[in-house]
Amino acid sequence: MFYSLRSVLLVNDNEVERNQLAGALRKAIDCTVLEADSPAQALEILAEEDVSILLTNLFPPDNAGLQLLQDTAKLNAQVVVMVGVPATDRQMALEVLKCGAFFSLNMPYCQEEVIIAASRALQFHDLMTKGEVRGRKLRKSDGFHGIIGQSTRMRKLFGYIEKLASEGDTSVLILGESGTGKELVARAIHAHGPRSQKNFVPVNCAAIPEDLLESELFGYVKGAFTGANQAKMGRVQYADGGTLFLDEIGDMKPALQAKLLRVLQEKEYEPVGGIKPVPVDVRILAATHRDLEKAVAEGTFREDLYYRLNVIPLRIPPLRERRDDIPLLIERFITIFNRKKKQGFHGFEHNALEALLRYPWPGNVRELENLIQRMAIFFPGQKVALDDLPEKYRPADYQAAPQEEADASGPSLVLDDNGIDFNRVVNHFENQLIQQALDLTAGNKREAARLLNLKRTTLIEKLKRKNLLLTGETDF
Repeated sequence: MFYSLRSVLLVNDNEVERNQLAGALRKAIDCTVLEADSPAQALEILAEEDVSILLTNLFPPDNAGLQLLQDTAKLNAQVVVMVGVPATDRQMALEVLKCGAFFSLNMPYCQEEVIIAASRALQFHDLMTKGEVRGRKLRKSDGFHGIIGQSTRMRKLFGYIEKLASEGDTSVLILGESGTGKELVARAIHAHGPRSQKNFVPVNCAAIPEDLLESELFGYVKGAFTGANQAKMGRVQYADGGTLFLDEIGDMKPALQAKLLRVLQEKEYEPVGGIKPVPVDVRILAATHRDLEKAVAEGTFREDLYYRLNVIPLRIPPLRERRDDIPLLIERFITIFNRKKKQGFHGFEHNALEALLRYPWPGNVRELENLIQRMAIFFPGQKVALDDLPEKYRPADYQAAPQEEADASGPSLVLDDNGIDFNRVVNHFENQLIQQALDLTAGNKREAARLLNLKRTTLIEKLKRKNLLLTGETDF
């Protein structure tokens, strides 16, 4: 949904290898990983995104990777480029360095080597661009450190983030509904402050089981419990010198709240099974969608911890309070979801956009992102009309146009002197039926095929041909 300030662009026509590398980098390094399967697609991404690191293959026989290196330098001289070279080709390894590459990496890639090289390249990029983030001119699509918004409410929020970022030790409590982007705000505070060269460590307190959260946060010593054959560093220690972001802190149990309070008050903690306190220097940013004052009154959240965390409260406005940003967000998400499509989604017709502007968006930006992804899948190469929107996004008093209503004998359509695009209409109608069947069956392809009186294999072929396979679909 949101992009980190630091990003790595992998350019590799081997999809399996590219995906494995991307997964390893996302797991090991705090950065966004973008992917391209060709130098041409990489240049499109470089023109739209603030890429920190570029790792590309050579793309023989014409070695288009070398040309990409040179084109990247012209487009953005601050991108740190690394090039993969066959391990046996020492002359080419020297050539890519002469052309300005930061590293040449042996191919086939070793994941550990790529992670180490990317980490050092990001450190170099951070040093090279230090002090320039505040002054650079942001494009309209950039927003602020990946937070998209140009409304008055968001501009005020960006100003608050800048001020809070400069206070490198003060705790901040980020408040906002689900889907508003609380983690992204925390990342922006970290990236814009004096701790930006150290780790940003996010922890979702609601997503980690209660019996595991303590060891995840504070680590454990060898022999602390059965199976603890070696000591493990906790996330608090990993964030030493940097920022620890505790998302959904309202879900943290009282026993852990007491240990966290010690980190805030004494700047130390004890690992599970440990007997000696460990000093730690960490800035804590916390976030919640819960009413913590109410939780304090009910006795489920410690009052002393609440006031330690709530030194500076920062509220993120819900999407319904910044409707001016909706067209900008739509434009951004369309660009993202069209990146790997042969037929790009063309957005919304005026009446559909008006309906989206009036919708209350209880799921906030995350809900809008999911809708755009869904529309991009079902309407490639098209603009979405009001009739095409899922029912809940249409006005309450909306009625379908008579020519698109269906009676017992099937759909009706009025053909006038101007004619119609027959293939588009048929494809559109087929997409709608498939979408409805998948919605009714929660993505179960076998049941959807039964509703459509199709063989399951026929439906799957249609889904593949139309590029309509959705995440979360099942066969049973």
